[in-house]
Amino acid sequence: MTLQLSEAVRNARLDQIEATIGTTPILRIRTGAAPVNCAAADTGTVLATLNLPSDWMAAASGGSKALSGTWQDASADADGTADHFRIYDSGDTTCHMQGTVGTGSEDLVVDNDVFATGQQFTITAFTLTDANA
Repeated sequence: MTLQLSEAVRNARLDQIEATIGTTPILRIRTGAAPVNCAAADTGTVLATLNLPSDWMAAASGGSKALSGTWQDASADADGTADHFRIYDSGDTTCHMQGTVGTGSEDLVVDNDVFATGQQFTITAFTLTDANA
C-alpha cells in the first residue's frame, strides 16, 4: 500500500516550511544549473535579489501553498537568462530551498526570464505541493 497522509498533515508540513525559513527571506534568481542540493555552494550569476514579504506564503490549503503578497523587483542586478532560484533565511546565511525558474511550468514562474540590468520583473507563480495525497 502507498503511504497516504491526511490533508491536515500535508498542510501542516507545508506551513512548517515557511515557519522554518522565517519571515522576510531572501530570494536570489541565478543563471545556469542549480547546485546539487541546498547545502552546496552557489552557482551561476545572480540576476536578482529580492527580500520577500514577511508573510511570503499563504496558509496551506488542500495540500498546497502559494506565494502571498507581491514578489517583484524594481531593478534586476545583471543581464542573463534566469535558470534557478535559491531562498535563504532573512540572515542570508542558509539556503533552505532551490528550484527552476522560467515562464511556463518551472518551480518559480516569472513574467520574463531574460533579465536586463535595471529591468523590473514580477514573479507570477510559486506553489508548493505536498506529496502523499
